[in-house]
Amino acid sequence: MIITTTAVLQGRRVREYLGIVTGEAVIGANIVKDIMASIRDIVGGRSASYEKALRTAREEALREMASQASARGADAVIGVDLDYEVLGSANGMLMVSSTGTAVALE
Repeated sequence: MIITTTAVLQGRRVREYLGIVTGEAVIGANIVKDIMASIRDIVGGRSASYEKALRTAREEALREMASQASARGADAVIGVDLDYEVLGSANGMLMVSSTGTAVALE
């Protein structure tokens, strides 16, 4: 499955537009990650645990979107947009969502 943020694929023609497909993944921050991130905020540097959690959530959202596209008979998803939102009463959760257009290629 080809997944791209562009509206066209170089050298490939869209035969049919199959509709919008989406994927979402919600992750919760745990106390260990929060403590380590707080320390990083004080001393500086990157939080590897949060980066890994974000990467995992992004991959899951893209995988879910590709699965929807595949179920529609798509060869690719074009015009993909990724969004990140903070959720929950204490902003303790993060949602990653992906949206794109499923297409069949010639």
